[in-house]
Amino acid sequence: MAALAPTSLSKEPLPNGTLTIFGYRVKSGEIQQTQLRLWTSFRSNTGVKLRASAEPSALTRELKGDKQESLVDMGSGCDLFDEMKNRFLSFKKHKYMENSEHFQALSKGQAPKFMVIACADSRVCPSNILGFQPGEAFMVRNVANLVPTYESGPSETNAALEFAVNSLGVENILIIGHSCCGGIRALMNMQDEVDSSFIRSWVIVGKNAKLSTKAAASNFSFDQQCTHCEKESINCSLLNLLTYPWIEEKVKKGVLSLHGGYYDFVDCTFEKWTLDYKESIMDGKNRVVVKNRSFWC
Repeated sequence: MAALAPTSLSKEPLPNGTLTIFGYRVKSGEIQQTQLRLWTSFRSNTGVKLRASAEPSALTRELKGDKQESLVDMGSGCDLFDEMKNRFLSFKKHKYMENSEHFQALSKGQAPKFMVIACADSRVCPSNILGFQPGEAFMVRNVANLVPTYESGPSETNAALEFAVNSLGVENILIIGHSCCGGIRALMNMQDEVDSSFIRSWVIVGKNAKLSTKAAASNFSFDQQCTHCEKESINCSLLNLLTYPWIEEKVKKGVLSLHGGYYDFVDCTFEKWTLDYKESIMDGKNRVVVKNRSFWC
């Protein structure tokens, strides 16, 4: 097991041949720093505006001419919905009709094993990335994949959590963060002055991740701080999950597990870890300790 608190940001090799990068220990060569181009602009009349992008890899550029035309590349609204219609009919023919018994069973109810909380970013669809099929995961997506505390009051995220945990009886909650997150960049860019924008009012949920990042990674570039915060915010949200009495009760009984995941869509890698509940709450301290950590590449 390993604690994910970002207390060490040294790039010096450790005795076992690992590096500590952004507070996480990884094997040398496993993670390559990627040059990112991200922007967050602020307008006084509307508050925070999100923008994020990254240079496409060489492989992406090579394959672009061969892949199916995306909706982004199409022109008029009519063309967009014509393509959408074709995709739906293809789904019906090749998936729905060929698995009609499965879909008929789903019409009578659902029993997913996963509750997934992911970002609303159009580039990080969990079903596409992790291959979730209909009926396998109950999902909610919001800006920066944040989980507010129980005390924060009602939101669509905790409403979904309540239904997934208490009604559907999911066995796993997986929070998925990602690279180049505009919501996290907005959080890191946010100043102390009052801003009435909806975005600011939401991303402030991740303020503890921002504070710990600023404390631990103050000597790093702003882009590196954002990458650190993207992961740290996942851990803060995992701790926030434990503020819900009915979630902590099930975790304590061992019938519900809490997981974090981080998708780097620039290099197409995925990190996964599981919260170690007993170690995380030891001595009444709120800290993230993880187990079963893995890196998929």
